[in-house]
Amino acid sequence: MRPLTEEETRVMFEKIAKYIGENLQLLVDRPDGTYCFRLHNDRVYYVSEKIMKLAANISGDKLVSLGTCFGKFTKTHKFRLHVTALDYLAPYAKGFGVAAKSTQDCRKVDPMAIVVFHQADVGEYVRHEETLT
Repeated sequence: MRPLTEEETRVMFEKIAKYIGENLQLLVDRPDGTYCFRLHNDRVYYVSEKIMKLAANISGDKLVSLGTCFGKFTKTHKFRLHVTALDYLAPYAKGFGVAAKSTQDCRKVDPMAIVVFHQADVGEYVRHEETLT
């Protein structure tokens, strides 16, 4: 488990900022303690510093996961959010999806047309449960 590099941090924060904007700072500086992001096996974990210090005694090859998995980096170094991050992003989110049509188009669109592309769903979690750590 290691801290994210500056490039990894930038890519991850840009992705999260699309959904929660400037509330990103509220994830790190919380009233109940300081939280940080750590990388382990291409997955980014959101963990309190207190727990991270306790886990320093465990060797990296024996450590399965720590904290909450926020997402993972693909082989092309893009960041993908996991549904496990939804509980932390939802209170600050402007809306957890990407609009497929403009507001004007949404008013005239067919009832069965796609208006918002989802970012994550509970079904995704169930389908890929064995790969989420």
